[in-house]
Amino acid sequence: MKKVTDFIGASYEELTKHVTWPKTSELYSTTALVLVATVIFALLIGLIDYGFQAGMDSLYKSFINS
Repeated sequence: MKKVTDFIGASYEELTKHVTWPKTSELYSTTALVLVATVIFALLIGLIDYGFQAGMDSLYKSFINS
């Protein structure tokens, strides 16, 4: 049990005294960047998916009509 309490105490000390936390403005700017990148990638993947679906639909229709 002593190992667990030592670990928790050392972890708390590390997080409160040795870690450099970013400022709130930095967090907001990086969060906005991640959101914008996520939306761009989602749109790109959606366009690729739409293109593949349209291509496959036209391929299937060409076999049905043959």
